[in-house]
Amino acid sequence: MQVAVVTFDGFNELDSFIASGIINRCRRSGLEAWITTPTPVVRSMNGVEVSGQRPLEFVTEADVVLIGSGIKTRDVVADDRLLAALPLDPSRQLIGSQCSGALVLAKLGMLGTMPACTDLTTRPWVEACDVTVLDAAFHAEGNIATAGGCLASQYLAAWVIMKTLGEEAVRAAFEYVAPVGEQRETVERVIRAVRAGEAALR
Repeated sequence: MQVAVVTFDGFNELDSFIASGIINRCRRSGLEAWITTPTPVVRSMNGVEVSGQRPLEFVTEADVVLIGSGIKTRDVVADDRLLAALPLDPSRQLIGSQCSGALVLAKLGMLGTMPACTDLTTRPWVEACDVTVLDAAFHAEGNIATAGGCLASQYLAAWVIMKTLGEEAVRAAFEYVAPVGEQRETVERVIRAVRAGEAALR
């Protein structure tokens, strides 16, 4: 199972790298994440240059597509060429957004009547797309999930792992990355957040 972590120029390092790093703890179980970029090299909001592992066209074959956040997301959604390169299909793909990635999903028409999570800066732009923004870190309905706040990317990663490999795989991955001495509480908090995000508004 292949995960495209879509990463645009001006990206937030925490959003792309936390999700991909945690998901890649599941490589041996057949789940693998790739930093997926529209150009061979992208520069983060803090000037870190990263070579993409997969081109943007990879989203068409990926089983999971996570749209990352960044300071240039409004430029992304104003670029018809970039949006056209994201033919997402929730009937066969898991689709998630991190922070301002929710604006991309809104512009693509992926959210419909579904409420979304995003960061505080992006909130008014998402609301301008007639999407209700929740005061929450994570929300999912079916095959679509949104996360708000940089560190909420761990919930997005946990959701992907839970949907594809199950809860025990989430526990194994988070026991590895959790702060020493806090493994149990970290695992339980993450699983609780994902479950609550899926149960909300039912």
